[in-house]
Amino acid sequence: MTRLGDYRPLGRSGLRVSPLALGAMTFGTGSFCAGDDTARKIFRAYVEGGGNFVDTADNYSAGRSEELVGEFLREVDRDDVVLATKYSGPGFSDGEPRSDPRRRSNGRKNMVASLEASLRRLRVDHVDLYWLHIWDGFTPAEEVMAAFGDLVRAGKIRAVGLSDVPAWYATKAAMLGGPPVTALQLEYSLVERAIEAEYVPLAREFGIAVQPWGALGGGFLSGKYTRDGGGTGRLADGAPYRSLPETRWAVLDTVREVAAEVGATPAQVALHWVTRQAAMPAPLIGARSPEQLAETLGALELVLTDAQLDRLTAASAPELPFPHGILARLNAGLPR
Repeated sequence: MTRLGDYRPLGRSGLRVSPLALGAMTFGTGSFCAGDDTARKIFRAYVEGGGNFVDTADNYSAGRSEELVGEFLREVDRDDVVLATKYSGPGFSDGEPRSDPRRRSNGRKNMVASLEASLRRLRVDHVDLYWLHIWDGFTPAEEVMAAFGDLVRAGKIRAVGLSDVPAWYATKAAMLGGPPVTALQLEYSLVERAIEAEYVPLAREFGIAVQPWGALGGGFLSGKYTRDGGGTGRLADGAPYRSLPETRWAVLDTVREVAAEVGATPAQVALHWVTRQAAMPAPLIGARSPEQLAETLGALELVLTDAQLDRLTAASAPELPFPHGILARLNAGLPR
């Protein structure tokens, strides 16, 4: 059984982190956010349970998430917490993304200005991990990594990470000779395993940690939804969950079966499977209440057999993109 206090290395950095990281996207304002007092209770329950890895961003609730994390940090030992934040993500208005090209830039000017604003909101003099949140499609990796290096030398950040970037971009950044890329933050779950083709091998090659987000497939793997339209969730494009292909429902069927066998919730089983993947030391979790956090952390206590894990893996096996599919067939049986 794994505990929150069973710290492990984050990539090749000197950072040691809990096996589940607390995402603070639910701290702040908005229909999906916890109130300030509830957010404090969630934070304290996580830290008092041994958790030490807290992740936020400058665009979460227009900075309010960072402000709350900053308040909560003053109530604990700051040095006990591995603090991460991000820059260059889109803002939101009435639930819809809005992009100011100045704030979305990955470039040096916006990076430095964004970090200074984040440090003020967090009320700290440095963050332990600073993420490029979303690739802007044009800023050269050379500029980003050089600016990261300057901030590391200035003592304002301890390590750097890349979130939601193309695999070729992450590879180039890792080879530029600047500060090492400590981690990649990417979507990964039993119903979204595309990163296994390119990102997982590149992370292994360069000693980079992969931090999964979306381990419950946007809530689909919580088991609250059914083929006939039960549940109220919708996909990002507004389509109902019942419009998903049968392959995804088949994955959920297997998750439900395993959950019934071990007396757990489907969400716990789906998250536990992610925690068992190599080089993924600290998947992100979120919570809107202390009770939801406690249920989520129960994923660490599960004991699944190799056979059960293999069933989940087989049920969710993705179709490999070119050239990986043909290479798998042609290289089958060759020594490795």
